[in-house]
Amino acid sequence: MAYKGGLTKWFSENWVDIGAPKKGGGFKKCGRSKLKADKKRKYPKCVPAAKAARMTKSQIRSAVSRKRAKKQGVGGKPTNVKTFAKKRNGKKRR
Repeated sequence: MAYKGGLTKWFSENWVDIGAPKKGGGFKKCGRSKLKADKKRKYPKCVPAAKAARMTKSQIRSAVSRKRAKKQGVGGKPTNVKTFAKKRNGKKRR
């Protein structure tokens, strides 16, 4: 039996843009086309649909805001941010 993981699994997943919710529920497909209507859309934060379904509203808001806060297209490459932010320790540093 062949190994079904890694890049093969990555390509077979249904990727969605968590920054673009649909009215009836769910999210728009990931990516932007070269059409004028899509050029006005903000940068997509893409995750597999299964992961998007498990995320809370605050986790989605955090991931999308961190993605849009970063400068996009530095060196001609897309800018990635982690989907889940590191948890902060409650202690103050002196």
